[in-house]
Amino acid sequence: MSKPPRAWQRMLSGRRLDLLDPTPVDIEIEDIAHGLAFVARWNGQTRGDHAYSVAEHSLLVETLFSRMAPGIAPKWQLAALLHDAPEYVIGDMISPVKSAVGPGYEDLDTRLTAAIHIRFGLPATIPAEIKKQIKQADRVSAWMEAIEIAGFSMTEADKLFGKPDQTLIRGLSIQLRPPVAVRADFTARHHTLLAQIG
Repeated sequence: MSKPPRAWQRMLSGRRLDLLDPTPVDIEIEDIAHGLAFVARWNGQTRGDHAYSVAEHSLLVETLFSRMAPGIAPKWQLAALLHDAPEYVIGDMISPVKSAVGPGYEDLDTRLTAAIHIRFGLPATIPAEIKKQIKQADRVSAWMEAIEIAGFSMTEADKLFGKPDQTLIRGLSIQLRPPVAVRADFTARHHTLLAQIG
């Protein structure tokens, strides 16, 4: 009888996260921030001297979400910041690959998301309206990334992600920074939002 494959990962915090049955107790923000700061979006196919990380993307999505919904409760801002948090262990896949992989990826993502949300005092499942608003912010971020660093024309980006309201993105731009700086900013923003929820 063969031994079942290992389904857990050792985190830098020392936690042992079971990827198939994650529990909130094994989730630490430092592990999430570290992992996301080193995971490249667009499969690393971006201009610049640093990869554009999922952590940097998450900070931008949270900013956009907060602009789209002024006065929104800090817990939903936290949900926006953590919208891609499972990628700290399962990586970032571009949408065409996610579609090809099928429901297995989505099931894993859903289980990890629920454990992460519970760990930080959010409901396991975010209300549909909030989730929709976060997705809108995510698409605006993708549009910005596509034209600024991923080599897409504006016409392509408009077709794929929808043309955003220009007032929404005024003063914002894509930043390419070393992972250690992004990790620190992601962790700090998380702590700020948790304190506001307090």
